[in-house]
Amino acid sequence: MTTALFVGRFQPFHQGHLEAVKQILKENDKIIIGIGSSQYSNTEHNPFTAEERKQMIDKTLKANNINNYKIVFIPDIHDGNRWASYVENLIPKFNIVYTNSQYTKFCFDKIKKYPIKPIKITFDTNSTEIRNRIKQNKNWKELVPKEIAQEIERINSIKRIKETSKE
Repeated sequence: MTTALFVGRFQPFHQGHLEAVKQILKENDKIIIGIGSSQYSNTEHNPFTAEERKQMIDKTLKANNINNYKIVFIPDIHDGNRWASYVENLIPKFNIVYTNSQYTKFCFDKIKKYPIKPIKITFDTNSTEIRNRIKQNKNWKELVPKEIAQEIERINSIKRIKETSKE
């Protein structure tokens, strides 16, 4: 049984992330979704709390009939030389790492224990673009699964995103 690790800040989780999860699960039995920078929230780059991100991801995956996942929090330690070992000791066992992040690849290359596989981008967007569109009152909902859009509105985080960008 193979378990893949997929780490991101997910600020917010978007269509590209959902497509990545689906792709990863075509090749693996389970996925561990690591919410990185989990100790940060209510800032311009990290507007959502770790728990909010977890709930958004959970609702989205369940709505897409995806059940073979575990969501874990991964706080930053700001040390690229130790980060992969830190993650390895923090979370359940995994066999492979999926990432397009050069930083994540760099960190896991250091410990040379896991294959690192790139994610084929089938929906090209990023969370910064989504936050920027929210700040500029532009259409952002097309970039996120409907469950994410509903949750962002439900927790009134549009206001939070706009307010934190003024800092």
